[in-house]
Amino acid sequence: MSIVEHTPAIGSGYPGLVVTDPFDGEVIGVVPQNGPAQLEQILERARTGFQLSRSLSRFSRHKILERASTLLEERAETAADLIVREAGKTLRQARKEVARAVMTLSLSADAARSDAGEVVPFDAFEGSENRCGWFTREPLGIIVAITPYNDALNLVAHKLGPAVAGGNSVVLKPSQLTPLTARFLVELLIDAGLPDEIITVVHGDRELAQALTSAREVRMVSFTGGFATGEAIARNAGLKKLAMELGGNAPVIVFSDADIPAAVEACVSGAFWAAGQNCVGAQRILVQREVYEEFRDRFAAQAIALHAGDPRDEATDVGPMISVASAQAAERLVDDAVAAGGRVLAGHRREGAVYWPTVVEGVPFSCELWADEAFAPVVVLSPFETEEQAIAQANEIDYALHAATFTRDITRALRVSEQLDAGGVMINDSSDYRVDSMPFGGSKYGSMGREGVRFAYEEMTQPKVVCINA
Repeated sequence: MSIVEHTPAIGSGYPGLVVTDPFDGEVIGVVPQNGPAQLEQILERARTGFQLSRSLSRFSRHKILERASTLLEERAETAADLIVREAGKTLRQARKEVARAVMTLSLSADAARSDAGEVVPFDAFEGSENRCGWFTREPLGIIVAITPYNDALNLVAHKLGPAVAGGNSVVLKPSQLTPLTARFLVELLIDAGLPDEIITVVHGDRELAQALTSAREVRMVSFTGGFATGEAIARNAGLKKLAMELGGNAPVIVFSDADIPAAVEACVSGAFWAAGQNCVGAQRILVQREVYEEFRDRFAAQAIALHAGDPRDEATDVGPMISVASAQAAERLVDDAVAAGGRVLAGHRREGAVYWPTVVEGVPFSCELWADEAFAPVVVLSPFETEEQAIAQANEIDYALHAATFTRDITRALRVSEQLDAGGVMINDSSDYRVDSMPFGGSKYGSMGREGVRFAYEEMTQPKVVCINA
């Protein structure tokens, strides 16, 4: 399969989308683009796909998804190389993403035949002694899935796998920055036996997204991306299910009794993995005053030691951001923080799309770098005095996916976990720890639904009750 030319699912009169390597700007592919004028054609194909998908037995869906998982494992190096070239992840990071996607497809295969419903004990209720029955889970219908660039393979798998397991059809609109990886996965599913009408891949701008998400026939929109886009979708979607993951600004609380070297190592990984383009990456690290200087000095030293540059080089720890514009935006955030009184401890250096791992302290809480998601290899360190103060500072942001805390006191760890407003709290681990079977989503503003295969499967299906009056 060529990554330069792909056969479009829907014919297009729009200019092709040119895909480039974020590190060196090399053109690596061209994909067809679509527009709102093609909505009916797209939906007609999705209707056909839904009839085909719902007619497949649970075992057939299981077999296709399990075969896809096996094929991806066999083609792991090809997939990893594509992620490196298209998204700029390092080889080590790309290989890990592929391994996770293999597991996501395998979990989806299990969901296809295991989560089928249950018996309803009608005869346990007065007046229903002569009745028996059950409920099953049935597909919703057409699902629109819109995916981001930062996990261009696994986040697509998290939407396609459960949707196919549940018997739906999908209109997939991947990021305009990483369309080739998404198409690679779709073609792999087709190679595994999935009828190609079940997934319709489209590429286009905001107008296309608006047309798709507002279409009455679409029964669910599963979106991962920014808050502004998520709000626009919610306003225009109408009466349909919405599942949205809109980003985060993960707080990490390090108490004085923590294993400081272990906490530093975990936080460095959590902060700079995938060049910080990680919605659960550590961005705000709150350190108790007694150990603040030790943590700061160790953390800054390890950040400085990371090698940034060509993601194809096995020695590279931090590859480029997705674009020069993204790296410039990160640079501006730090410039603004420094102008407000912040002090750079490491990094704050940019070459093209490569932005070196950056550590800043003394940032006022009013700064954008503290209050908003940076989505960049940038970390803010801040000391705190008391547990109550740390929790208040951690929770002051309007949205939260994950948080983390480091302490040897399990009672404190559980108490703090209960008080942190986040969809997940990692104890003595990086805020970005995740396995693909767990429920994943945020709390507070913008949180709708949960990913994680089992939970996404439930979001993408609906119960139907059958009751027999004997």
